[in-house]
Amino acid sequence: MKKLLIAAAMAATLGAGVAVPSYAEVVVVRTAPPPPRHEVVPHARPGYTWVAGHWDWNGRRNVWVRGKWERNRNGYVYHPTVWEQRDGRWVMERGGWQRGDRDHDGVPNRVDRDRDGDGVPNRMDDRPNNPNRH
Repeated sequence: MKKLLIAAAMAATLGAGVAVPSYAEVVVVRTAPPPPRHEVVPHARPGYTWVAGHWDWNGRRNVWVRGKWERNRNGYVYHPTVWEQRDGRWVMERGGWQRGDRDHDGVPNRVDRDRDGDGVPNRMDDRPNNPNRH
């Protein structure tokens, strides 16, 4: 009975255009977010990443989340919140830290490989298979 009530509530939610997360960090709604607000970005702070303000969905409507400084996390890259239109609906992917930037160049390790382990990414290494650089 409990499962039936949950399924009915979800079906009603879809019909009303309210957000239904397909997984924890994605929200799908029928309502487009308003245009981004203009924010003055403060001067850079060593050891921190500026996370720009963005529209979020609180379950009923769009709400503005002001920009803020986030302390850098070693080996992680910050991906901002992104809204995009797909199949007549609006999809919001919440931002957050994701593993994968050992050399701190902003390029995830899965893209920026170092085949020979010499600390130089393959795209910048004239000898990507030789760990003994001259």
